[in-house]
Amino acid sequence: MTERSIELRVKRQTGPDAEPYWQTFRIPWRPQHNVVSALMEIRLHPVTAEGERVPPPAWEASCLEEVCGSCAMLVNGRARMACTALVDKLDQPITLAPMTKFPVVRDLIVDRRRMFRALQQIEGWIPIDGTYDLGPGPRISPERQEFMYRLDQCITCGCCLEVCPQVSQEGGFIGAAAIAQALLFNLHPTGEMNKDERLDALMGPGGIADCGNAQNCVEACPKDIPLTHAIGEIGRQTTGKWLRDIFFR
Repeated sequence: MTERSIELRVKRQTGPDAEPYWQTFRIPWRPQHNVVSALMEIRLHPVTAEGERVPPPAWEASCLEEVCGSCAMLVNGRARMACTALVDKLDQPITLAPMTKFPVVRDLIVDRRRMFRALQQIEGWIPIDGTYDLGPGPRISPERQEFMYRLDQCITCGCCLEVCPQVSQEGGFIGAAAIAQALLFNLHPTGEMNKDERLDALMGPGGIADCGNAQNCVEACPKDIPLTHAIGEIGRQTTGKWLRDIFFR
């Protein structure tokens, strides 16, 4: 009787400027494997299906609970979190590749600094005056708190950028994640004081006007963040600011 196995085809790249290539690995089947645990098995015994011993594939992972966002990659061509990609629910051979909208660092690891630069661009923070006790803060309705919590679940995984036709490595559209975070901080009574600065950033090149409304981001988001609502609301806010800038300068 043939022993069950798991076959993984991994796209390898030794560095940012190196040529990519594919390697196939087989590991014994065990129940409850996800893609990350399968990669861990390969790391223990990094031998290809052809019997060649090679350096183990490099990837990122931390929480293994779909919270940190670090293990995002293309699994069978789909942008998703490797920690929640269960092997028994995937077609084999399982192909693993780095996301294409970010520069490759090595193998399955990509450089997602563009997402953090986008947060800097939209001033994704709440400024406060000092670290002393500022009191209970402004009151926020339960309904707004619930919606803000959904926006706040972004894990900066990059899946929304990966599937967006307006996003490329060369620049362009800022992406749905940063737009949703701009709305999150604009909804906060204290963050609203810097609302115009965020909207100015999103009215410039690569901002909200570059969104093609493909809505691929909504399908790819592992946290089910209401990105369509966020993009629509930021579109309304930027339109309002544009009119105010015209008539009330």
